[in-house]
Amino acid sequence: MGLPLLLSLLLSLASLQAGHWAEPNPSTDFGMNQPKELSAPKGGSIHIPFSFYYSWESAKVPNVRIFWRWKHYHGEFIYNTTPLFIHKDFKDRLLLNWTKGGHSGSLQISKLQWEDESRYFCRVEVDTLRQGKQTWQSIEGTALTVIPTAKPTTLGSTTPSIRVPDGKKSSELWSLSMETTVGLSLASAMLKIAILGWIMYLRWKRSKGLQTKARTPARGSFQNPEEKYENTGNKGQHAGPKPVCFPSWTPSLTSPAVPPHPPPQEGPQEETLYSVLKA
Repeated sequence: MGLPLLLSLLLSLASLQAGHWAEPNPSTDFGMNQPKELSAPKGGSIHIPFSFYYSWESAKVPNVRIFWRWKHYHGEFIYNTTPLFIHKDFKDRLLLNWTKGGHSGSLQISKLQWEDESRYFCRVEVDTLRQGKQTWQSIEGTALTVIPTAKPTTLGSTTPSIRVPDGKKSSELWSLSMETTVGLSLASAMLKIAILGWIMYLRWKRSKGLQTKARTPARGSFQNPEEKYENTGNKGQHAGPKPVCFPSWTPSLTSPAVPPHPPPQEGPQEETLYSVLKA
């Protein structure tokens, strides 16, 4: 073998070795992002966001699978996309918001309980073109804290309880509730005043009717004697004044003693009649 052939072989080996070392190492270019801490009230819902990245060339069918663990890094699985799996403690309470082929999403946990307070870890598995199946997971995960449910704010004990939310809606609800309360109070007061006035009017009308009935017979009884007196007096004036004569009599000796009687008190009408008869 000649020298030129030997040199060509050495150059080819050198080029192959140089090409091998110049190829980048994709094993370190991948990762997972999650928030460190989150909190939500008991009975509410929480979204735990996640995102992942990698530099490997994906296979024609990448078959991306999402897993979730809880409590610690090697804790038991609570969710799996393929085949679908949900832990018994989270039945009907887990929902993965993720679009197939995407690199981000969130895990929703609803109807939170005190037992849900833990640490959650997202795990990804993908098929690559040259490196085969690759799997990685968040190291720290997300610490979820369950807090007590806030009680709604109420106003007063005599007014209906009103929950006061934040923002512009709270002022609008407050003004509407106050206007409604004031309007109802004014309407009730006006109705009471109208009823009271009507009752007083009926009582006054009734008392006035009773007084009219009581005065009518009494007025007639007083008018009759006066009219009689005026008629009698007019007759006496036409006849002219005449002296009043009393008969003289002498008691008999044989007649029993008669007790003296006081002279009768005669009214003007009786004196006039007596004078006429005497004449």
